[in-house]
Amino acid sequence: MTSIPASHQTGVLTPKQLRAFSDAHFTARQYLPEAMPEDHLDAILHAAQRAPTDATAQMYSFIQLSDQGLKQQVADLTVNPHFATAPVSFVICMDVHRLNLLLEHHGFERGEWPGVAVHFGIGDAVLAGQSMLLAAELLGYRGCWIGGVLTNLEALVELLGLPEGVLPFAGLTIGRAAETPAQRPRIARSLVVHQNRYREPEASELDDMQTDMAAITARGDWAQTLGRYFAKGGGMEVREVGLQKVLARQGLTPGAAVTVSTDSSAEAGA
Repeated sequence: MTSIPASHQTGVLTPKQLRAFSDAHFTARQYLPEAMPEDHLDAILHAAQRAPTDATAQMYSFIQLSDQGLKQQVADLTVNPHFATAPVSFVICMDVHRLNLLLEHHGFERGEWPGVAVHFGIGDAVLAGQSMLLAAELLGYRGCWIGGVLTNLEALVELLGLPEGVLPFAGLTIGRAAETPAQRPRIARSLVVHQNRYREPEASELDDMQTDMAAITARGDWAQTLGRYFAKGGGMEVREVGLQKVLARQGLTPGAAVTVSTDSSAEAGA
């Protein structure tokens, strides 16, 4: 068996240390008013770009919100005020626009694969964004993934000038935490790790899930909390309408693709 070079073993943790690092994770929405040093941000972005990516295509883009007025607009559109108050704020996007431009520039006809674009584009964006957050935590920062980009999604696409093939997946804010919220529980590992084939949960396990997650809710009713989002009449049905509209607009549904323009004004969303 080939041994791992010593140069690649720097900073290796023990299992106990890794568990401790994982248990120290928490989501922070309140941040100290401290600017992030440029070398810290550079290292965090370097880590993000070293994330795995499908077919080497790197189908993601980060919209860094450095203008305070723009940060506030995004905070208002997404109903997430920490977009405006975090030292560093990003909108994490899947991006097949750049890939298509590259192919066309080198003489290849654009393919029609909107479902694959969403599948691998979102995967690339998540891998890069989570690598960014993990790197930030290793430097002592905390952050927050923000799903609220789906609220007023079309207006957000307009505001950020996102061309066809680019879709916001989430926001990510990073800074020194000004809060230490309690660690949130997780459901039993036996429900998320399946051996060789999918296993349906038993009724008793569904009850256990409710019990295990009760602590994160005011009333101790996790299913009720999830229902407000995902059940009939929940908030996700409203988001679904807006998302489907923007997917079509961005050329990410079958038959919706349009010719990519190389005109600079079109690429800027003019």
